[in-house]
Amino acid sequence: MTILLLKLLMAHLVADFLIQPLSWVKDKERKAFVSKKLVWHSLVHAALYAMAFAFSPQYWLGWLLLVVTHYVIDGFKSVSSRYINQEASLFFNRRSLFIIDQLLHVVIIVAVVGYYFPELYDIAIDAEQLWLLAIALLLLTRVSSIIIKVLISRWTPLSVDDPGNTNHSLANAGSYIGFLERLFIFVFIVTGHWEGVGFLLAAKSVFRFGDLKDAHDRRLTEYILIGTLISFGLAIAISLGYVYFKGLV
Repeated sequence: MTILLLKLLMAHLVADFLIQPLSWVKDKERKAFVSKKLVWHSLVHAALYAMAFAFSPQYWLGWLLLVVTHYVIDGFKSVSSRYINQEASLFFNRRSLFIIDQLLHVVIIVAVVGYYFPELYDIAIDAEQLWLLAIALLLLTRVSSIIIKVLISRWTPLSVDDPGNTNHSLANAGSYIGFLERLFIFVFIVTGHWEGVGFLLAAKSVFRFGDLKDAHDRRLTEYILIGTLISFGLAIAISLGYVYFKGLV
């Protein structure tokens, strides 16, 4: 069971990321279901999946399902990308399509292996633990981002929100940085590595030092410091809350 799952995942990764030319990707984006490159790409997956199944006839249904669904998912992804701007929103853009596309492929691979080896589903899953983790992740990402924005909005320096400022950062970069730092803190605390939190804070301070030194703007320095401390504080509080409630459920 495990070796088959690993072989199929390896086949998927090789076909999607290692041997797929960029020209095929662009052709699929332009032509979607009528792209010959999409057909060739699906045939490559078919060959690698067949190798993973050791060309055994007993797996023909799973092999066929993997090949057909890969063609359909990639086709719909290409069609959808035409109507979604690269920066449509923080969550719904072409990057999110890529993530959804890969997740669907992995889920189908796991489902196919589970069909042939039902013991794959015998792993006990605690629903309460899953709900608790989902709530913690939501709090660490979007909810915390909104809370921080509301709390520090009254102190936003002109250099941060002025549309005419030519030194703007990458689009939504601040939000993504906040998401990642809070998720890192969560992992450090849950795994008992508090030193990682200190390292993360020190690393962020080092990277920010140059910008703040060159800006000569005390308000900007205070604004960034307040935002960072609130972000770290929220992440620590949510992580400790998760650990506490995890011991109760």
